[in-house]
Amino acid sequence: MPWVSVLGVAGGISIVSAEVVLNALLGVWIAVLLVMRMRQSRHAERAIESVGSGYWVLDARGEFIDVNAAYCRMVGYTRKQILSMHIADFEAVATRDGIRAQIERILLNGQERFETRHKKRNGGWVELEVTVTAVAKHQVIVYLRDISERKKAAIEINQLALFDPLTGLPNRRLLQDRIEQALHNASRSKHHGALLFIDLDHFKTLNDTLGHAKGDDLLRQVAQRLSSCLREGDTVARFGGDEFVVVLARLSVDAGDAAAEVKSISTKILTLLARTFELGDIDHTTTASIGISLFSNNALSLEDVLKQADLAMYKSKAAGRNGLHFFDPAMQVAIEARMALESDLRSALREQQLVLYYQPQTTPDRRIRGAEALVRWQHPKLGLVLPNQFIPLAEESGMVLQLGLWVLETACRQLVQWATTARTADLELAVNVSVRQLQQADFVEQVLSALLRTGANPRRLKLELTESVLVSNIEDVIAKMTALKAHGVSFSLDDFGTGYSSLAYLSRLPIDQLKIDRSFVAQMVSSENAESICVAVISLARSLNLTVVAEGVETEAQFDLLTRVHQCEYVQGYLLGRPCPIAEFDALLAYGPEAR
Repeated sequence: MPWVSVLGVAGGISIVSAEVVLNALLGVWIAVLLVMRMRQSRHAERAIESVGSGYWVLDARGEFIDVNAAYCRMVGYTRKQILSMHIADFEAVATRDGIRAQIERILLNGQERFETRHKKRNGGWVELEVTVTAVAKHQVIVYLRDISERKKAAIEINQLALFDPLTGLPNRRLLQDRIEQALHNASRSKHHGALLFIDLDHFKTLNDTLGHAKGDDLLRQVAQRLSSCLREGDTVARFGGDEFVVVLARLSVDAGDAAAEVKSISTKILTLLARTFELGDIDHTTTASIGISLFSNNALSLEDVLKQADLAMYKSKAAGRNGLHFFDPAMQVAIEARMALESDLRSALREQQLVLYYQPQTTPDRRIRGAEALVRWQHPKLGLVLPNQFIPLAEESGMVLQLGLWVLETACRQLVQWATTARTADLELAVNVSVRQLQQADFVEQVLSALLRTGANPRRLKLELTESVLVSNIEDVIAKMTALKAHGVSFSLDDFGTGYSSLAYLSRLPIDQLKIDRSFVAQMVSSENAESICVAVISLARSLNLTVVAEGVETEAQFDLLTRVHQCEYVQGYLLGRPCPIAEFDALLAYGPEAR
């Protein structure tokens, strides 16, 4: 007997066969392993129950063998209910045959991981990350983690990244992708596409007068109306501010027919946007300006079509708003010339190419009592550039603030020069002030600083404001005017009767003078209505203790009507003197009208 074992027992020592001992030890060892396996299983099950993950045991057919409480909570069924069901009862599109084939593949390969979603008892859905592992010849263990919140967060992040939070429309980033796709499709299919650049007219006025909350409400409603009139496959996006972009796809192959389609859709958009908007307790009407770029199988880039539509939109603005224009190459030439002029204007401000001209303001006996300072640009190549060519450019680019300060300081220095001789010491000088200048928080300090630096007499300085200042913060305007009047500066309201005049505002504004607009003066001899308006302004000014200047006087008949018949106090126009450099103005002062 090669294998023996000596065992100590009560009552003595027995010798048994090695085979019996080995069998006994093996049985004990198997029992220990089974106990350990059961304990590990219970520990594993408790661990699985303690975390939020769902847990299944499935057979090869996809039938449930076991399921934990976490998964029961996820889907809202009891354990008993789930054990009587099949996976296909939870999956959105899975079939029993498909699930069986998937389990067979997993049993062969060992493991798979994927994402899916399961139907809940209440009809909703839970998003899941699933890991399936083969653990026996005919069984798999499935771990299911609820990722609904992660999915929701991903959707929200995507929404923030690609969609405008105010209107819910695609934002500029997503729009660029849509335009690229439309350009590619147009090139491939030979069908035309179009890009519409839409800008709301006078939106800033709404924001300034009614507040940003009303402005946001309007933008949301505009987005809804734009979305309602587009075809399937078209895109409307918020480009920024009050600007929207529409991308039209699969228009006609023929350019003329495609243009007609675009015009029809654009006209529909203009009609929709012209209807009254309800902004809370306020009914508001607005219009829009549309620029259109038509594209097909050419080599236009995303930047090209955006720029073309933008240029065409500005053409609509310039034509009076509430309209549409297609891009044409002449617009490109014009904008390039404009950009060159803007660059030159920046140089002009640095290199002192700007000069002040002076147009006399006279009494009925033709004596010069003051002047209006008018800026001119002495361009080194183009010669004398008139204000209507560069002032709007300065307004749009923001250079009007720097330009306005230069005009103000130059005018103050001229007042100082006039103060040195008795003949010119009493002359007043009027300086135009833009709305953007007046909106500056430190506007009062800018004016007082210019007066202090130059030593000019504030009682000889008159600031001319246009009626457009009345659409902005009127209380702020009044406060600034009052502060400057306390130092002796006077104010004139220019172009009276052509803009936003309100008698209620007029009674509160601390102005000293009204200017009758040249459009009324030009027609007063031939039109009784125009003459009546001039008479009304003169009468109104007299009742408010204001002086009156009639501008644009070019004929003796106009002069006679204004001064002899209607007793207008001051006149200004080509009849009395054109705007001229200071040397020529000094000659007018010295020799009278015959020096003209």
